[in-house]
Amino acid sequence: MGKPGAPADSICPSVSAFSKKPRSVEVATGSPAVFEAETERAGVKVRWQRAGRDISASDKYGLAAEGTRHTLTVRDVGSADQGSYAVIAGSSKVKFDLKVLEAGKAEPVPGPAPAPAEAPGAPGEALASATEVEGGSPRPEGSSSAAPDGPSVPDDPIGLFVMRPQDGEVTAGGSITFSARVAGASLLKPPVVKWFKGKWVDLSSKVGQHLQLHDSYDRTSKVYLFELHITDAQATFAGGYRCEVSTKDKFDSCNFNLTVHEAIGPVDVDLRSAFRRTSLAGGGRRISDGHEDAGTLDFSSLLRKSSSFRTPRDSRLEAPAEEDVWEILRQAPPSEYERIAFQHGITDLRGMLKRLKGMKREEKKSTAFQKKLQPAYQVSKGHKIRLTVELADPDAEVKWLKNGQEIQMSGSKYIFESVGAKRTLTISQCSLADDAAYQCVVGSEKCSTELFVKEPPVLITCPLEDQLVMVGQRVEFECEVSEEGAQVKWLKDGVELTREETFKYRFKKDGQRHHLIINEATLEDAGHYALRTSGGQALAELIVQEKKLEVYQSIADLTVGSKDQAVFKCEVSDENVRGVWLKNGKELVPDSRIKVSHIGRVHRLTIDDVTPADEADYSFVPQGFACNLSAKLHFMEVKIDFVPRQEPPKIHLDCPGRVPDTIVVVAGNKLRLDVPISGDPAPTVIWQKTITKRNKVPALDASGDAGASDEWVFDKKLLCETEGRVRVETTKDRSIFTVEGAEKEDEGVYVVTVQNPVGEDQVNLTVKVIDVPDAPAAPSISNVGEDSCTVRWEPPAYDGGQPVLGYILERKKKKSYRWMRLNFDLLRELSHEARSMIEGVVYEMRVYAVNAVGMSRPSPASQPFMPVGPPSEPSHLAVEDVSDTTVSLKWRPPERMGAGGLDGYSVEYCQDGCSEWVAALQGLTEHTSLLVKDLPTGARLLFRVRAHNVAGPGAPVTTTEPVTVQEILQRPRLQLPRHLRQTIQKKVGEPVNLLIPFQGKPRPQVTWTKEGQPLAGEEVSIRNSPTDTILFIRAAHLAHSGTYRVTLRIESMEDKAELVLQVVDKPGPPQDIRVTETWGFNVALEWKPPQDDGNTELWGYTVQKADKKSMEWFTVVEHYRPTHCVVSELIIGNGYYFRVFSHNMVGPSDRAATTKEPVFIPRPGITYEPPNYKALDFSEAPSFTRPLVNRSVIAGYNATLCCAVRGSPKPKISWFKNGLDLGKDARFRMFSKQGVLTLEIRKPCPFDGGVYVCRATNLQGEAQCECRLEVRGATGANPCTRSLEGSWTSHLLLLDVCASVCVGAGLGEPQ
Repeated sequence: MGKPGAPADSICPSVSAFSKKPRSVEVATGSPAVFEAETERAGVKVRWQRAGRDISASDKYGLAAEGTRHTLTVRDVGSADQGSYAVIAGSSKVKFDLKVLEAGKAEPVPGPAPAPAEAPGAPGEALASATEVEGGSPRPEGSSSAAPDGPSVPDDPIGLFVMRPQDGEVTAGGSITFSARVAGASLLKPPVVKWFKGKWVDLSSKVGQHLQLHDSYDRTSKVYLFELHITDAQATFAGGYRCEVSTKDKFDSCNFNLTVHEAIGPVDVDLRSAFRRTSLAGGGRRISDGHEDAGTLDFSSLLRKSSSFRTPRDSRLEAPAEEDVWEILRQAPPSEYERIAFQHGITDLRGMLKRLKGMKREEKKSTAFQKKLQPAYQVSKGHKIRLTVELADPDAEVKWLKNGQEIQMSGSKYIFESVGAKRTLTISQCSLADDAAYQCVVGSEKCSTELFVKEPPVLITCPLEDQLVMVGQRVEFECEVSEEGAQVKWLKDGVELTREETFKYRFKKDGQRHHLIINEATLEDAGHYALRTSGGQALAELIVQEKKLEVYQSIADLTVGSKDQAVFKCEVSDENVRGVWLKNGKELVPDSRIKVSHIGRVHRLTIDDVTPADEADYSFVPQGFACNLSAKLHFMEVKIDFVPRQEPPKIHLDCPGRVPDTIVVVAGNKLRLDVPISGDPAPTVIWQKTITKRNKVPALDASGDAGASDEWVFDKKLLCETEGRVRVETTKDRSIFTVEGAEKEDEGVYVVTVQNPVGEDQVNLTVKVIDVPDAPAAPSISNVGEDSCTVRWEPPAYDGGQPVLGYILERKKKKSYRWMRLNFDLLRELSHEARSMIEGVVYEMRVYAVNAVGMSRPSPASQPFMPVGPPSEPSHLAVEDVSDTTVSLKWRPPERMGAGGLDGYSVEYCQDGCSEWVAALQGLTEHTSLLVKDLPTGARLLFRVRAHNVAGPGAPVTTTEPVTVQEILQRPRLQLPRHLRQTIQKKVGEPVNLLIPFQGKPRPQVTWTKEGQPLAGEEVSIRNSPTDTILFIRAAHLAHSGTYRVTLRIESMEDKAELVLQVVDKPGPPQDIRVTETWGFNVALEWKPPQDDGNTELWGYTVQKADKKSMEWFTVVEHYRPTHCVVSELIIGNGYYFRVFSHNMVGPSDRAATTKEPVFIPRPGITYEPPNYKALDFSEAPSFTRPLVNRSVIAGYNATLCCAVRGSPKPKISWFKNGLDLGKDARFRMFSKQGVLTLEIRKPCPFDGGVYVCRATNLQGEAQCECRLEVRGATGANPCTRSLEGSWTSHLLLLDVCASVCVGAGLGEPQ
C-alpha cells in the first residue's frame, strides 16, 4: 500500500509506459511543486495536462526531459493552481492532484469551531454555532448566518447579496433560521426574494406550522433582511436549499444545505403513533391553522428512528411494557372499539379496524376449487390476459362475472376454455373498460380477483422550446406526445397550472399536440414551464423582458454645402416604433423641402437645398421610449474673394467647429467631399489617394555587417473616374469626390491638387471609415455543471474603428432554431457564467460584439454541450472469482445515470482496516466486470466501484466483507461443444476458429498437437484465456486437414480431446475428353475423372454443348456420375463443341475439359428451289366515291362535312375553305377512317359559311370535291331539338357514305 494518491500498478491488458509515476502532493502557498515521471524507454513523447488541456513551458510551468526522466515544475503555487493534473505517454495516462495549503493553516483560526459529538448524557447540547433553539423562538445568534454588525461580515462585491445564507445543522424537533441580506442603496424598489428546496419546490407555498418567511428593511444601513425560519425540524427537511434575489435588471442566487440530526436519548418508538394525526397537540386539543399539515404514515422515518437509538439503556430505568392494542381490539366487542381507541390515543380508528378485519378473517378450505384466482392481476393496455382456475369436479359448470354481471360470449373479446379440470377466461385487447373485479362462480362458491389495466406511458415526441418575449406579447408553448387525447399536466416552476377566473392560461388540445397559451405576458410569467405525462416531461424556459429599444445605428453629424442634400438616418430594433424629429428642441414639420420617411426599422430625415438657416441640432425621439438620438448639421460656407485675372488656383475649405482635414463616415453610408475651388484660368483638379507600403531594404550597422531594416514607401493612386462607386465630378467653382457605400478600403489620406498656369494649391484630407465589429470567434464552454456553465470568448479581430463597448450572449437548444438573449446589459468581460439551464438538454452559445456604430454579426455557435450531474452508485457489487493474485468483480449499472449518460467505472481497493484506496486500473472501464491483477496473495482487501460521467464521479459502492486473495484448486475439464465432436469441414480460404471452453484452477496449461506433432508455422495460432482456448487459422489450406488434440494439464491432472478438421476445395477439371462416335443426330463422348477431387467425394459431372456459330453454351446433363455420355437431338449441318465440369460439395470446377475440334453433323443433298411469281401493280389515282354535299346548319351547333375517297397508295388529304388551308386552324377537326373523311366545325358562326374543298393527292394523281356550307342564325327553334336533328342528319349522311364505299369496293350494299 502506498501513500494517498499514489497510483496502483497497471492491471490492464496493455503494459504501462511508465516505470515511475508522479504522486499527488500538498504544497504551501508561494512554494514550488515538482512532479517526476520515468518512462520505460528513452525518446518517448510525454505530455503534461491540467484539467484536460496541455501544459506548455512558460514562466509559470517548467518542463524538463533527461533520458527517461521527465519533470514538471509549478512555480509560485497559488490557490488557482490547485486541481487535477495528468501525464500522458503513448496510450498510458496517469492522474495526480496538487493541493495548496494556506500559509497560516497550522495556526488556529479564530471563529466558531465545529461542535464535538454529543455525549450520551448530554442530548440537549446545541450543535455547531448554536444553530438551533429548543422549544422557543429562534435567537439571533441561532441563525445560520453571522451577525451583520460585526467586522467579519464580508461584502459580496459581485452579486446583490451583502450576506449570503450559510449551511446549518439542527437536531430533529429544533428550530433554525437562515438569513440573507441585500443592499438596497441602489435599488428603486424592494427586490424579489424566493426560497426554494431542491430544484423547483417554491417554499412560499409551504408556509405554515413548520416554516415561516420574514423580511424587514433597515433605513439606517439601507439593507434588506430576509429570513427563512424552520421550527420543529423533521428528518425530511434535510437537503439542499436555494435563495434567489432579483431586481429589474439583476439576478443573484445562493445555495446552502440543512442537516437534520436524529434526537438521541432513551425514547421508545411507538408504532401506534403512525396512526395518530400530527394535528393533535397535548391533551387532544386540535390546532386550527390554515396551513396545518395532514397526518402522514412515514415508515421510513420510523425505521430510521428505531435504528438510530444505539445508546445503551439501563434495564432498571425502562418503562413498563405497554399493552398490545391489537390484542385488546381482537378480544373486545365492536361496541367498545371507540372507547379503547380514545383511551390509547388512537385517532385513525378506521385504518386500524380495516387491518383488524383482515386479521380476523380466517381462510376456509374450498370444496369446489383446487386452485383459485390470484388476488390481483395486471396487464398492459392492448395486451391479453388469462384468468385460470382449477376445479375439484372436472364436470362442474362455471360462470364468469364482471362487476357482478355475467360475461356473455361475444366475438373474440372473451374466450372461454375448458381443459380437464382447468377453466380459463381469456380477455383480448384489454382496455380501460376491462379494469374491474372478476369472479368465477361454481355452484354456491366463488373466487374473486381484481384486474388492473396499465396504460402505456405517454412519451414526449416533440419537446417544448424556450421562448423570449416582451411584456404584453402572446406566448404559446407547443408540445407533441405519442398518444391522442392523453391526459397531461402543465406546471410552472413545479406548481400545476389551472384555469383561473381571469383566463390567464388557456389549454388547447389538437390531436397529439398540446398548447399552453398566455395572451399577455407579464414579468411574473417568467420561469420554467413543464408538460408532464405518465412517461416523462418536457421543460422549457420563458424569459419576459421589458420593452427596451435598441439603437442599431444612431444619426451622425453632417457637414454639407449650400444647395446640397442632408440625410439623417437611424436604425432601431423595433420596426413598429414611430418617432418625432426635432430641430433645436422643436418638432420639425415636413414640407416640400424637408421629408420624413419610415421604412421598417430605418427612420430617415431628408433636407433638400440646404441653406444656412438649416444649421441646427436635430433629434429623433421614439414614441413610448425614454430615448433621444441627436446630431448636428454644419453648413459649409464657401468664401470666394474677388481676384483679378490670372489668379492662382486656391482651395477654399471653411468648416466651422471642425477640423477641415478629418472626415469620419460610417461604413455603408455615402461619402461626399465637396471642395470649392477658384482660379483664373479654371484650374485642373487632381484627386489622389496615398497608398502606404512597407519594404525590406538592406542596411549596414556600425560594425559593417549587413542587416535589414523597414522602409515605408508612400505611393499615390490617381482617382479620375466620373462614374461608378468612387467618382470625381468637377465644375468651374467646385470639385466633388463621392464614394457610394463607404468601405474600409476607402479609408486613408486623400490629396486634392488644383493647378493652372499661374500656380497650384494642395490639401490633404484624412478619411476614417468606422463600422460594426467583426463577428467574434466561436465561444468555448467550460465548467459545465448541473444547470450552469462558463462561456469564454475572444475579442473580434477588427473592432470597426471604434472601441468595443461590450458583448451580447445568446443560447439555444441544439434542435431548436430560437436563440434567446441571456444578458440585458452589455457584458464588459470576456467570460460569463450562464445559469438556469435544464439538465440533459443540449445547448449552443453564440456572442455578438457591440461598438458605438452597432452590433456585429453573430459568432459561430459553440460546440454543443449538455448540463449534467454525476450518476448514482452502482448496484449489486459482487466477487465472481478469486485466485492467488487476482480477484474478478462484477456489478450492475447505477439506477440513475443522469442526463450525461455514463463514461465508465473506476475500481479501487484497500487493505482491511486501512483507509488508503489504490486505483485498480488507470482510467475508466466501460464494462460491468473487471479482473483485478497483481494482488498480494493472502491479503484481505475491500473493493469499491464508482460510476463516472462528464460531471465527475458518483457515490461509491463497496464490498460488504473483505475478500481474501487465495486460489482454490479445481480439476481441469474440457467442455467440448457438440458441433466440434463431429468432423469439422471448412472450405479453402475460409477462417478456422475453434473455441473450446474449459474449467480448472489455478489456470491450467494448454497444449495443442496435430497427428502427434506440435503445431508449427505462423499460419496456425493458438490463443488461450483463463476460461477457454482458441485454435485460429486465418485462411485454411488442404494441408491443414488432419486430427488435432488439445491437452489440459494442472500439475499431475489432465484432460484431453480430439478434433478432426477436413479442408475441402473445388475439384479439378476432367481429363482426356474425346468424341468416340458420331451418327445421325447423336454424338458419344468419353472422359477420365480429375486428378484432384478437392479432398472430398465427387458428386458428378455437368456436360454442355455450344454451336460453332454462336458459341453459346447450353447444359445437356448435370449431376451425371458416369464418365461417358451420348448427346442427342443435334441439328444437322451445324458444328458443335463440348465441355465437361466436375462437381463436389464445394461446387463445380473452375475450368472445364473441352473438345479441341468441332463436331459436324452432316446433312443430305436435297436442294429446294422456290417458284417465281410476277408482281402485280395495284396503284390507283385518288377518286371520290362519295363527294361532298351542300349543307345548311344553325350557328352555335357543331357541324360535320363527310365524303369518301379511294386510292393506292393511301392519298394525303387537305381541307380548304374559300381557298385557305384549314390544317392549322384549331376550330376544325379532321378525321380519316377506312377512306371516310370527316371535317368537324366547332360551333360555327355565319362567318364560317362558304365553299369547302377536300383534296386527295398521291403519286398517281390528284382529285378534289367541294360543297357550299350555309350557316343560319339560331332563332325560333329549341336547341335540344336542333342538336338532335343535326346529329341524326350527320349519322344518316355517314351511313350513306359508308354504303357508297362498300359499293365502290365491290362488297355490295350493307344490310
